[in-house]
Amino acid sequence: MKKDIYIFNDGELKRKDNTVFFVTGGKKKYLPVEELDNIWIFGEVDLNKRFLEYASQKEICIHFFNYYEYYVGTFYPREHLNSGYVILKQSEKYLNYETRIDIAKSIITTAIKNILVVLKYYRKKGCALDEAIDSINKKLEIMYDVDNIQELMAFEGNIREEYYKCFNLILNNKDFHFEKRSKRPPLDKINALISFGNSIMYTTVLSEIYETQLDPRIGYLHSTNNRRFTLNLDIAEIFKPIIVDRVIFSLINKKMLTKDDFQKEMRGIILNEKGKRKFIEEYNEKLSTTIKHKDLNTRVSYKRLIRLEIYKLQKYITENEEYKGFVAKW
Repeated sequence: MKKDIYIFNDGELKRKDNTVFFVTGGKKKYLPVEELDNIWIFGEVDLNKRFLEYASQKEICIHFFNYYEYYVGTFYPREHLNSGYVILKQSEKYLNYETRIDIAKSIITTAIKNILVVLKYYRKKGCALDEAIDSINKKLEIMYDVDNIQELMAFEGNIREEYYKCFNLILNNKDFHFEKRSKRPPLDKINALISFGNSIMYTTVLSEIYETQLDPRIGYLHSTNNRRFTLNLDIAEIFKPIIVDRVIFSLINKKMLTKDDFQKEMRGIILNEKGKRKFIEEYNEKLSTTIKHKDLNTRVSYKRLIRLEIYKLQKYITENEEYKGFVAKW
């Protein structure tokens, strides 16, 4: 399995012949190019065209984040698997509103099912979540009859608001009290974790799309517009509850993260470097965790599950094979 490299320090990425290395504090660290999948840059890092040419040749995606944890963009190498036929079929499905709503509905109802899986897991651990689970189940049933994207997104927003209210019951930690969802800037520590985790998930999915024939610019739940990428936002909805949120709960409930891992910035709260490192370590641990896949009759990692989800959507787009989103079993 290829590796992801995370760079938090300031420095310079350089290429020399067929090797690349990171220079920081006067020291060189060589990177295993043949084993690299993605490079994630959080520090102030300089790089030049020669380096980018080599990264493109080796099909390495480079994701950039600014000081405030916001995703800036991705160096997305020249597509090596893109198919004109697949892109045409992908566009065709988007332009047919009935088909687009079917795909969007499948994605978002799968995401809600995974929210319910998370809530039921913590109910078994003694959290008083019956009321929220019943309410979300009722809203989910109504969603199946919705026939426009805006209403679908509105239902999803209401369900997530109800879901977020459950965080305090799951965490039961006065240092991590959660009022409501806030972004740009996050106004408390939980919002900082959600925003950072979601950004990481969006870029993880983007990297997996790169390894398929689909075009990340054509999404179905999130409108295809002037935004650079949207399909990754769609697929990420399915995995945010079972990966990002579970990582947040684990880090706090196991006391791996404390209030000292955050700092005040821009009238809000962000993770400091130590906090980001802790989050990413746990996130990668989750991505590499394997589960038994009932259809393949073998164990696969969560990272592999993301790729398989994209393949399933591609099968639906190109061959009209029924698309059923991944719902976790715990």
